Amino acid sequence: MLTTTPGNEAAVLVATGNGPEGVAKAVQFLVQSQDRQIGTSQVILVEKLEEVPTPAPRDWPDYLPLEPTFKLSDLKTPYNQPIEDITVRGSDSPPITIDFRALPDDQFEGNNYMNLIYSYSPQINPKTSVVEVKLDGIALIGKKLKSIDGGTRESLRVALPTDKINPYSKIEVDFRLDARERRSCSKVTDQQLWGTLHSDTNFELQRTSVAKVPDLGLLKTGFPFAAPQDLSNTVIVLPKDPSTSVLMTLLKFTNRLGRLSKAESIQLSVYTKDSLPTEERSDHHLVGIGTQNKFPFPEIFSSGDLKLKDFLTRQRSDSQIQTWSDHDGVIKEIISPWNKERVLLALIAQTDKGLDKVQDFLSQDPLFSQIKGDTVLISANSENPDIYDQNSYNMDFFQQERKRQMEKPELTQQIFNFIIRSWLMLAPAIIAATLISYGVIQFYLQKMARDRN
Repeated sequence: MLTTTPGNEAAVLVATGNGPEGVAKAVQFLVQSQDRQIGTSQVILVEKLEEVPTPAPRDWPDYLPLEPTFKLSDLKTPYNQPIEDITVRGSDSPPITIDFRALPDDQFEGNNYMNLIYSYSPQINPKTSVVEVKLDGIALIGKKLKSIDGGTRESLRVALPTDKINPYSKIEVDFRLDARERRSCSKVTDQQLWGTLHSDTNFELQRTSVAKVPDLGLLKTGFPFAAPQDLSNTVIVLPKDPSTSVLMTLLKFTNRLGRLSKAESIQLSVYTKDSLPTEERSDHHLVGIGTQNKFPFPEIFSSGDLKLKDFLTRQRSDSQIQTWSDHDGVIKEIISPWNKERVLLALIAQTDKGLDKVQDFLSQDPLFSQIKGDTVLISANSENPDIYDQNSYNMDFFQQERKRQMEKPELTQQIFNFIIRSWLMLAPAIIAATLISYGVIQFYLQKMARDRN
């Protein structure tokens, strides 16, 4: 229902029902885009919703396709449209920038290539005109534009470095065009120079899925909580009687996950500690929120060498110190005690003011973009820090837990990876197998000859 505050000063959106199931159904209507499009009146009664299938865990719309070979047209623009042919004009034209975002658990191996298909105009100076390809600002290759009559659908094979492609990568195709003849009015004549990147430019990638946790750096992409993208594999758990600060931390965290994921629906589950089903605790990634004395997963306090002890004490290894007033916030990730293929994330503090620091960290991009390690301690330089000034906060990052591979590749993928990494052993192994086979065959031939005699 859409209404207003007294005096019609602000609009108010109300989602309610006769019980928890009715409220959940009303909210689900708002988050499912295909259903939301049919809502046109001031009041909507939601009777039934079509269930939206859960996407595959590695189906991330804003990232690289999963296929080993794909075209530039398979990538999307910021407006969610397939990339088409792109033309730039002039001698000072900006580079063509393409988001080339690897999945957070992508590990590139072997040879990876970009097969660039491009065209360019006549009347260029072949001595000074080039096309250049960059990855994250680092030049990979350049090629002269040799024909004064222009080029049509020429190609350039570009080797992509396996250790440089990441979830934030961008490829730049830079046409550096120079006119064959310079004139006094060159600002006018150089507009006849152009370069075109064709949408059938294609890529060949060899990669496997490998993620090592705990690693808060992966949280910058939402991983692993945003796999699948509808958040259906994640459960958030609150204390039995959550405070306002705990609820605000919940909202800040879900807002961050929402910004990092894209799906037709949201299937995120939230429970209090006493209502968490045992099967969901075992099968899902877990997020716990609360202060130390009411935290829903006390197992977090005994993990690693940095332990939050009592209200005024911190301990690390054999060192223990007293603090006058601990209003720091903590974000910590460990392997789930109930499933070695899942993680447990703790948003925790000793006081509600400490949770305020966690909220600030989650909501401010300049702070959140620095996250790394498996433990973050967040403190402020003053009692009322300026949330828009990152210098108002101090952050300490720790890597306490030993990282482990979260999911093992399939057996066929493991064999393939072993062969790739052990290619130097392949030739001796083939020779050895041939000699063994030859010896076995000779043995049986000699035995058959003796039997005939």
